Amino acid sequence: MQSIARFCGQCNCGCPELFVDRSAPEERQVLITDDFGQRVEMSLDQFGSIVEAAKSGALDDLALHG
Repeated sequence: MQSIARFCGQCNCGCPELFVDRSAPEERQVLITDDFGQRVEMSLDQFGSIVEAAKSGALDDLALHG
């Protein structure tokens, strides 16, 4: 499993992290962990949809006003 990015905020309670595990089943190769020990697994295609939404600006309001 390879760490791709760590997302540190202002809460001092840990940092969510993005991993890719190419040895995992295709539908579970992307893993996002949160700072509470929970995890989300998805395919590279599903993660690509999130990236596309971010690039298009569709997530801007959520990120700026969260």
